[in-house]
Amino acid sequence: MMALERGGRCDGLVYRLPRLGEAELLGRLLRREVSGRDGLRGVRWITVNAKGARLRALSFWVGLNGSTRKPIDKVAHILARAVGHLSSGAEYLFYTVRELERHGIKDGGLWRLQQLVAEEILQLYPGLGD
Repeated sequence: MMALERGGRCDGLVYRLPRLGEAELLGRLLRREVSGRDGLRGVRWITVNAKGARLRALSFWVGLNGSTRKPIDKVAHILARAVGHLSSGAEYLFYTVRELERHGIKDGGLWRLQQLVAEEILQLYPGLGD
């Protein structure tokens, strides 16, 4: 998921870490998803329903207490320009949308955001679409 407010709901994917090497993988995941102490505030254990089973899952989100709600065009503007320590915001969005689609989940809001981000990138780099 890209972001989920407290009390929210989404359909998505839950990845199970293999027991062997679980601690090392969890450390790598935290280093990838959390940058700095402030980022730890957005890490939460949540309960998910997966094929009829209730599981605890570690989630990472932005938007604590509704503090980052922005219009979709503003989010697209930011994502088209955002770069993290591993990849760009546009790339993260693209891979998220692609992976959800691969699993039969089509989120209209994310598809619209993906379209707006692509348009923003083409405005930034006009020759890219040729």
